[in-house]
Amino acid sequence: MKSLVLGGSAFIGRRLVEVLQAAGHTVTVLNRGSRNDGIDGAGGVECLVADRSDPASVRDALGSAEFDAVFDVSGQVQVSSVEAIGDLVGHLDGRCGVYVFVSSIAAYALGSGAFPWTEDRPLSTSRPTGYGGHKAAVERLLAERHAATGFPFVALRPAAVYGPKDNIPDGEIAMFLRLLQGRPVLVPHEGLVTFSYGHVDDLADALLVAATVPDAIGGSFNITADAVTALHYVHTLAGIVGTEPDIRFLPEDVTAGLRGPLPFNHRFQKVMHSVLGNERARQVLGITPRFDFAAGHRHTYEWFRAEGLDRLDGSLRDPVWGVSWDFARETELAATVAAP
Repeated sequence: MKSLVLGGSAFIGRRLVEVLQAAGHTVTVLNRGSRNDGIDGAGGVECLVADRSDPASVRDALGSAEFDAVFDVSGQVQVSSVEAIGDLVGHLDGRCGVYVFVSSIAAYALGSGAFPWTEDRPLSTSRPTGYGGHKAAVERLLAERHAATGFPFVALRPAAVYGPKDNIPDGEIAMFLRLLQGRPVLVPHEGLVTFSYGHVDDLADALLVAATVPDAIGGSFNITADAVTALHYVHTLAGIVGTEPDIRFLPEDVTAGLRGPLPFNHRFQKVMHSVLGNERARQVLGITPRFDFAAGHRHTYEWFRAEGLDRLDGSLRDPVWGVSWDFARETELAATVAAP
């Protein structure tokens, strides 16, 4: 198959490129070209440079090329408006066999406590300038185009994606470091917030499968593995590291007054409380996760150690997501909270 990856330079996109190559695809990557080290020319990967916020540059880069599959894994709201994506879809209509869009759990309307969330629950109606509103708006655009012209698309809705080369550093990287260094682990809401997690390899595999299953066209699919509480998250990662976590529960009034970067994994916030169901993916795509929560994080910890991140001096900040950690601030907060 001839495949185009929109993005492809970081985390999910880079792993997808590797999976496509292993499956024998001819791979083209289109992005801004700022982080293509290790991709350009690797295994015959062709790199096209264009700014997705500039539809004309994207059309010029693609020209009249045709693709069996197009995988849109870009950060989206950070790199392209809904209108720009509409222009791209119009250009690709009739030129691609299937357009596989990486949406998100954030595309769902928040507030329902009826778990698990299935694909037929309402989508967000928030502004498309925000992450979830943008994902929902793009899904609606694709559905409308499909109804009007038959444009072939599939939308995948992952929850928290983690694994080697994760570019959201306030998650596993920060937690592994806290645990290794014996630092206090601040946990809000008694550790009861539950969220769904899935390994990047499982998402990359799902993307490949979604492009090859005819019954998937026009559909949306949750892609996830286990849903766990914040407390389970901390204890599981502590077990992998081999330490006893120094957990400090943050009182609600302290949590409510926090400003600036959160002193814990952003998925521990109560607004994130949700559980995704993946039965449709099992039935239609025929896929089940290869990694459960513990196995996936053991795999991630192996990468973390191999990369020397266990010796990291300082913090990391991703230029796309803009999240990081501040251990000095966490220590100050921990001093005001008694251990349970």
